Order: sequence, then structure tokens, then C-alpha cells
Amino acid sequence: MSEEKSLQERAKSYDASQIQVLEGLEAVRKRPGMYIGSTSGEGLHHLVWEIVDNSIDEALAGFASKIEVIVEKDNSITIKDDGRGIPIGIQAKTGRPAVETVFTILHAGGKFGGGGYKVSGGLHGVGASVVNALSTSLDVKVYKEGKIYFQEYRRGAVVDDLKVIGETEAHGTTVHFVPDPEIFTETTVFNFEKLATRVRELAFLNRGLRISIEDLRPEEPVLREYHFEGGIKSYVEHLNKGKDVLYPEPIYLEDEQQDIAVEVSMQYTNSYHTNILSFANNIHTYEGGTHESGFKTALTRVINDYARKQKLMKDNDENLSGEDVREGLTAVISIKHPDPQFEGQTKTKLGNSEVRTVVDRLFSEHFMKFLMENPTVGRQIIEKGIVASKARMAAKRAREMTRRKGTLEISNLPGKLADCSSNDPEKCELFIVEGDSAGGSAKQGRNREFQAILPIRGKILNVEKASMDKILANEEIRSLFTAMGTGFGGDFDVSKARYHKLVIMTDADVDGAHIRTLLLTLFYRHMRPIVEAGYVYIAQPPLYGVKQGKNITYVQPGKDAEERLQETIAALPATPKATVQRYKGLGEMDDHQLWETTMDPENRLMLQVSVDDAAEADQIFEMLMGDRVEPRRAFIEENAHYVKNLDI
Repeated sequence: MSEEKSLQERAKSYDASQIQVLEGLEAVRKRPGMYIGSTSGEGLHHLVWEIVDNSIDEALAGFASKIEVIVEKDNSITIKDDGRGIPIGIQAKTGRPAVETVFTILHAGGKFGGGGYKVSGGLHGVGASVVNALSTSLDVKVYKEGKIYFQEYRRGAVVDDLKVIGETEAHGTTVHFVPDPEIFTETTVFNFEKLATRVRELAFLNRGLRISIEDLRPEEPVLREYHFEGGIKSYVEHLNKGKDVLYPEPIYLEDEQQDIAVEVSMQYTNSYHTNILSFANNIHTYEGGTHESGFKTALTRVINDYARKQKLMKDNDENLSGEDVREGLTAVISIKHPDPQFEGQTKTKLGNSEVRTVVDRLFSEHFMKFLMENPTVGRQIIEKGIVASKARMAAKRAREMTRRKGTLEISNLPGKLADCSSNDPEKCELFIVEGDSAGGSAKQGRNREFQAILPIRGKILNVEKASMDKILANEEIRSLFTAMGTGFGGDFDVSKARYHKLVIMTDADVDGAHIRTLLLTLFYRHMRPIVEAGYVYIAQPPLYGVKQGKNITYVQPGKDAEERLQETIAALPATPKATVQRYKGLGEMDDHQLWETTMDPENRLMLQVSVDDAAEADQIFEMLMGDRVEPRRAFIEENAHYVKNLDI
């Protein structure tokens, strides 16, 4: 049977009988977190993906080629697709139109019986009904069989029966919804960049799909359209933009076995870091799973087999480890499975055991063929792995030396850790302070019960350009690893963190900003779980102190700091005359001032560091801190006009 004929038959057979009801819509408004994870900004954005997933499923089935996501002026969302249109016939079990059933009954959809969709991303099938339940209003238009059907709902309840409001030659579905502020009490404002990043990701994962996102809220609306004929190969090129790559074209394979479609694209760079992204039915499996482990196992085995066959390693050499062969690797693994099993409510780890075998087998065949046909690239990959292996062994020796010295030695190092008395990590804070002078003030001014101080001298090593053995040879970094108690590299364990607030406190000048960036690079590359756990903060010491008599008013940093300074001066009486002090360094404040402005939980301002988009963060660190000068120069030239009153 031809693929075209199969599509036509499946299109005809997609009717009301395929909408199966598993259970009624209950308790969604009472316990929304069970269905969308949380009612914070994360849960708010999840609403969009639940509806977009349905449109993507139409694209995966071969019926939709274009999807539009629109953030309306009133901060509501409209999502359009040109698929078949949700069925409008009467659903046998409910006696109501199928489209109404989809939006009002939990676990109702075309994804459970196997007839409507071969592959589906919105696995739980709760999408449409949950979005409806958590919206003040939702309306759906179905363009089908020459007519436009319309129905409206309020907080999940039907306003009126499904009705025809016009005629059309188009086909597809348009859903418009307004998130309920009674549910999303934290915010109902959508972050356009967050939405756009995911929309772009979906375009990469679905080769040939056209998907756009438009923001109508600004004075000048923003429209971004994404379409990648290269699919995940284009994704790898995007991830490696600005990096030194070992070979120009990413490796790409596409194959299918046991109804499991497998796509892998990969490319090595000259960096020390690994960036592997895995997806199952378009869902980003942050915690990996069987598809990722199958890929890793095959990669290690094939590279070692190839190296032995080509005599690139001696007979008595140890095999390269998985860590060795993944150094500098950027890879995207995407599988499409008719019945994916995700571990956990958030669907972040794939559990299907058969996927490991399928990915291992298919990737092994294609990758070995590639290496045999491209011996120059093969040699480069092996040589990189051998260098990584030597660095790993050196790092292991350095790690063992660090362990033998014991964790208590750090407190004996002159000018190093001044620990706190509390043993409760949730209450404890570690301030990493630039310079011995500021470190001294911080030690004197702190609350000794829960605040620890670790002064660092000068600029730490740039870990973006260093191997692990060199990183562990750096005394400042070693002291930080030991103070945190988490270990590092493969031994990292965030549950052992001795402090749940790690606060970077540097001077408000160029050098301070550089030290802050070096520390953030270290945390992101080698201690990322503490960033993801929300443990990393940046202290915000004041820029100015306006003194009048014995009173001091502090002006905190921010875009409008200069305006606030002038307002503060203007608000004070003429006599005695106010004097302004610019704090260029932490050492210019005594211990009392440092406590009052920067360390006292009652008064201080701190920025919490988060990683919303790991791929974007990876590129930024590579561009700012990596070996290549050209991308950094281009970034500076593009953004230099934003800098005002630069202190050098």
C-alpha cells in the first residue's frame, strides 16, 4: 500500500468513533499541579505546549504542514494548524460532539485506541481538557468539510452547543484561551523568548514543518518563522555555531526498526564539554533514558572497535571510556515511538527497554560505516578521545591526592574558609568574596551561625579552556569544591551540598564582572546541578552611599541607578550638605556597612541564577569564554552601544 493511499484512508477514518473516553474531567482546578506540574510561570507556559502538542501530532501523522502560535494583545494565546480538524461528529459514549468531548472530558482524545495517531507527543491525552479547565475562557474553531464549527467554554464548562458559523475551503483547528488568574496567581504573563525557544526546537525536531510565533503585545509586533529542511542536523549546526568543529558537516542518520523511528545527528568540537540533547516524540527527555543510553553504549563500543581495527591504539592500551569519547561532542537524539513509556509525571525520562537495543543497533551500523568511509575524521575523533583519556587519568590522580589531604585541610589554609556553626544546609550560605580585604570585612560582618566566607584571590582559571586535570590543579577551585562538599565531575552529588545558597560577591567593576563570569562558567560546566537546584546567587552591593550627617542612604545597582541617585540627593534637605560615595570595591565598605547592605537577609538584594535554556547557555559560555575570538568580537561590536559609564 502506498504511503499516500494510507494517509488518505487514515484521514477518512479519523472520526468521532476514534475519540475514546477514559475518565471524566474532575479535580483539575482543585489540584492543577497534578496535571501541569505547577501553577507558576512554568505551568502557565505548559498550557501552550499541551495545545501545540495536538497540532504537532497532526504534523507527525502527515496531515498538518503549518502551525501558528500567537500571543494576543491581552496576553491570551491563539494556536492554529492546517490539520484535519478535530472530529465534530457525535461521540458514542458521551452522546456529545467529539470536539466537545475532547475539551471537556479528561483523557479523551484520538491517541488511546491506535487509530487516530501512529505517534503522539501529548501522551497523557489530558491536554485540551486541562487547558480548558484552567482558563477563564476557551474557544475552538474547527475548519472541516466545508464549514467552520465553533464552541466556547468558561472554566471548562460549555457555554453553548457546537454550531456552524460559516463556510470555508480551509481545514484545521484554531484554539484560543485565556489563562485563569485564580489558578495562576504568580503570573499570567507569557515570556515570549521562552515560547520562541521551544517553537524553534519543535521546528528542528520536525523536519520540513513550518511553525511561527507572533507577539502582538509590543508597539511593533514581533514575528518569528521557523522551518528547517535539515531537521536535527540543522539543530546540531545551531548548537555548534561559533565553535571550532573537527569536521564541517554533522553526521546524520535516520532509520526505523520495530516501528521505532530513530534520528541521530552529531558533531565533535575542540571544546572539553559534552552537549547531548535527547527527545522522544518531541518531548525533551532532560533526564535521558533508554534512547540516550543506547546511543552512548554504541558510541563507546564503535569508537574502540574502530581504533583497534585501524591500529590507532596499541594492543595493551586500555579502552577509551564513555567520558573520553564524549568529550567535545554535540549530539541530538530524536526517536518517535508508537507507545512511549515516560518515567515520572513530568515525562523527562524514557523507559522503553526495547529502545535501547534499537538505537544501539541502528546507530552502530551507521556510525561504523561513516568512520570507515571517512578515515581522516575517524582518526581525529580517536586522537581526541586518547587526549581526553590521558587528561582523565591525570585528573583521577589529582582527585585522589585531594581526597588524601582530607576535607578539613581547607579550614587550615590561611585566609580561606571561615565556616558557619549551623549544620543545616538549607539554612547555610557560602559567600565567595573577591579579595582578602573584602573577605576580612565579610568575616567580621557576617552572621556566624549560618553564613560562611570563602575569599578568593584574583581571577580563577577559565574552565572553558581547561581540561579537568588543570582545573583540579587550581587551588582556588579545589578549595571551592571541597567547601561545597559535593565532589566534582562524575562524582558530583548535589544532595551532599553543605550550603543551599552559594553567593558570588564581587566588586562592581569590570574585574568583578570578569571574576563573576569565571565563577558562573565553573558552576555551569562542572557543578550544573547546583545551578538547576537554584542554589547560586549573585550579591548586589550598593553602587552609592549618600551621606548626610550620620545618616547614609544606599543606592542599589540597576538600569536606573543614576536616576535613583539624583532622586535620593534631591529628596534630602540642603543642610547639612549630602556627600556621595561611589563604591567601586567591596573593600571600601566596613564590616557593618557590608552586613547592612549586602549580607543581612532583612535588607539585601540578591539575584538568583537559573538556566532556562541549557542550549542557549552553552552557546553563550562558549562564545564569551571559549578559544575563538571572532564570535566574541562580533558580540562586543553588536552590543557595545548598550554600555554606559564603563569603569575600567
